[in-house]
Amino acid sequence: MDRRLPLKLKELSECFRSRTLDPLSTIEQTLLQVGRLKHLNAFIRTSPEKALAQAEKSSTRYKEGKSLGVLDGAPIAIKDNFCTKGIHTTCAARMLQDFVPTYSATVYERLVRNGAVLVGKTNMDQYGMGSGTVDSIFGPTKNCWSAEENDDYRIAGGSSGGSAVAVASGLCFAALGSDTGGSTRNPASYCGVVGFKPTYGLLSRHGLIPLVNSMDVPGILTKTIDDCIAVFNAIAGPDAKDSTTVKSTFAPISIPDEPSLKGLTIGIPIEYHCEGLSNEVLSTWTKIADMLEDAGASVKTVSLPHTSASIFVYSILNQCEVASNMARYDGIEYGHRSDEDTSTEQLYAKSRAEGFNDVVKNRILSGNFFLLRKNYDKYFEKALKVRRLIANDFDQAFHKVDVLLTPTTLSDAPRHSEFTQSNNRDQCAVQDFCTQPANMGGIPALSLPIRLSEHRLPISLQLMGPKFSERRLFEVAKCIENHVKFYNFYN
Repeated sequence: MDRRLPLKLKELSECFRSRTLDPLSTIEQTLLQVGRLKHLNAFIRTSPEKALAQAEKSSTRYKEGKSLGVLDGAPIAIKDNFCTKGIHTTCAARMLQDFVPTYSATVYERLVRNGAVLVGKTNMDQYGMGSGTVDSIFGPTKNCWSAEENDDYRIAGGSSGGSAVAVASGLCFAALGSDTGGSTRNPASYCGVVGFKPTYGLLSRHGLIPLVNSMDVPGILTKTIDDCIAVFNAIAGPDAKDSTTVKSTFAPISIPDEPSLKGLTIGIPIEYHCEGLSNEVLSTWTKIADMLEDAGASVKTVSLPHTSASIFVYSILNQCEVASNMARYDGIEYGHRSDEDTSTEQLYAKSRAEGFNDVVKNRILSGNFFLLRKNYDKYFEKALKVRRLIANDFDQAFHKVDVLLTPTTLSDAPRHSEFTQSNNRDQCAVQDFCTQPANMGGIPALSLPIRLSEHRLPISLQLMGPKFSERRLFEVAKCIENHVKFYNFYN
């Protein structure tokens, strides 16, 4: 986007109110910039007609003094696994390449209700199964921080890589992703933006095409903490269409510009000092811990003893739920339908063979193996028991500390050639090591960019807190943001 545009949503809204900028001209500029940065492949599909119509209504509201708030007129993007009425929703998979929903996801409806303008649907790994955004039928997304023009670019992270790149490259002010094991925080880390996963149940999953129902959470990507809070306030709260949402009324969050950390205890989990952690990430982790202590917080080490088992438990439960969720795509009720006509059984087999890539097929096969009657107790049931132990680790830690500080990813963004040397399963085991435990426990987690590495790529850290401690997470994150001022790299 034009660098003269404001950095933050609040500043953009003030420009709209003062008439120094107009929502309609802003979205026109945005759509042009999407075309200029087409090589990044952040978007699967733009929605120019919808965007222009929404922006025109926003312009009218500002002219009449009826602004809906800081999101009114702001360009936003949605990961392509959230249903949008009348707009293709593909999950970056051939199986859903022609799917046009007749309804919209609740979180998208709430953004529109607050005046946001949809730029388009962002790229992702198929069905959210990946940590690089390299497994889309529409091609991989490239990290906008990488200057290389050849094929060996830096990955965007995944599976919400398109949303992260759209925000980082200025193609929108905020984007929605989904987070099952780190799919919002991982690309946020690699692309230098804020990536937020709230407590399970605070955001409606209605209209989010499921991957793992017990872990899926809509996520938010923005450049600043204030913008993240603004989007969160707009979309959080109970939803009658989603029985897993918390029933109590959501109270909007507001934090001071200069939060105080006095009396707060920050925990450093020793298990996150793991194999493969780069020296740059480790030194960044240490420096921010020192900074928080200087700001008045107490810092102490804690133990989460089942962390090493978490990735294995996550993989088993993930694949079991994938096998269940993917069963609906048979070419008759849902999804791509093959031309096969010799028998119904062959139609099912051919449709699924053509509609799913190898990653999806492997997870379906593994999940069905774990769910076999002879394996159920040995794998699935034991994994559920260890998941409870992992959640208990967090509960015990939060009796001693208020917030946990950890790495988000183990390094800055890898090159495409490095990333694709390993298969999808092995990459997810490495890339999701620090992020997936939060999904296992259902707790809120936030990735925040801190500095640039020696490769001039973002390095981020992660904050985790007990369930429903979003306000506290935002306050700590805001304190760090004020100190590191990473957003200056966007000016």
